[in-house]
Amino acid sequence: MRPIKHIRTAARAIIICEGKLLVVKMSDRRGVYYILPGGGQQPGETLEIALRRECLEEVGLEVQVGPLLYVREYIGRNHSFSQKHTGFHQLEHVFRCSVKNPQAAAPGCETDNHQIGVSWLQLSHLPNVRFYPDCIKQWFTEDGFECPVQYLGDCN
Repeated sequence: MRPIKHIRTAARAIIICEGKLLVVKMSDRRGVYYILPGGGQQPGETLEIALRRECLEEVGLEVQVGPLLYVREYIGRNHSFSQKHTGFHQLEHVFRCSVKNPQAAAPGCETDNHQIGVSWLQLSHLPNVRFYPDCIKQWFTEDGFECPVQYLGDCN
């Protein structure tokens, strides 16, 4: 098992429009899965700046960053991607965000490894798809997201 050498900080967005969640469509050997847009914070960036940059790169949209919804940790060796992420530890800050032109969502200028697209997932379909972090599916409602806690701990 690879030792964890540092903790990466990241920012992610929950963007809901007309009962749909904006997600990054990914693919691996097990098939298609979805994640929230966003990613790693670079030195000298605030979380808000990192999130705006990452959303532009991944989903081609400028986002308006709203309130912090929750913080989660992801310690790779404890979850389903453990072989690939054995030395990975990330602290994610997830914000409610909005966009001015939802129809313009498309892969941006610098997509992630394994990214195959961008989708608007119907919230009612979320329980039936492979989505990470799976632990937050329970807090999506018909038209929104209501997380009862601010710190989720290590979950996927």
